[in-house]
Amino acid sequence: MDINFLIRGIVAGFLIAAPVGPVNMLCMRRTLTDGRRAGFISGLGAATADAIYGAAAAFGVKFISNILLDQQEWLRLAGGLFICALGVKTFLTTPPDPAAKGGRSNHAGAYASTFFLTLTNPTTIISFGAVFAWLGLANAHTNYIAAEILVLGVFLGSALWWLILALGVGLFRTKYTRSNMRWINRISGILITAFGLIALLWLGT
Repeated sequence: MDINFLIRGIVAGFLIAAPVGPVNMLCMRRTLTDGRRAGFISGLGAATADAIYGAAAAFGVKFISNILLDQQEWLRLAGGLFICALGVKTFLTTPPDPAAKGGRSNHAGAYASTFFLTLTNPTTIISFGAVFAWLGLANAHTNYIAAEILVLGVFLGSALWWLILALGVGLFRTKYTRSNMRWINRISGILITAFGLIALLWLGT
């Protein structure tokens, strides 16, 4: 039973992390510019936020879910503005010299930015509801130990996706010049900003 919850939690975490979005774009860009470690640590910020949402669902913390739903417009506004700011910053960022690999990276900042971004992303709530329902976890009656194992699974599944992404994108890092990285920053910045604008436009629906 406990192993079953762990496996389903891993599947849920992986499926929720995998869809292309602003966090994926950030992690890919940071992997290319700052290395696999920076990309993976950025992903761990998102995995931590996923685990928090998973805990609220697994433990049946209704009041947390209600607060998130009641404040979803404010969360969407905060998340949309934050995504837009990150997009503009990414667009304007000067890429580092590829010869200076392993330079100083703000890992704490990378972790915190993706944590906040995922936590304020309203689609994360919707994704958890859909994936948990699909896996038969929406109305599952679990004890505390099983719920903890489920949350651990969500974190591990999400972290597994970010590890695969960082390792995979990292294979192409040596093929990018500073000129190419400048274009990567511009394209990533435009796409990330677009995600933010979509979130803000969603406020009117």
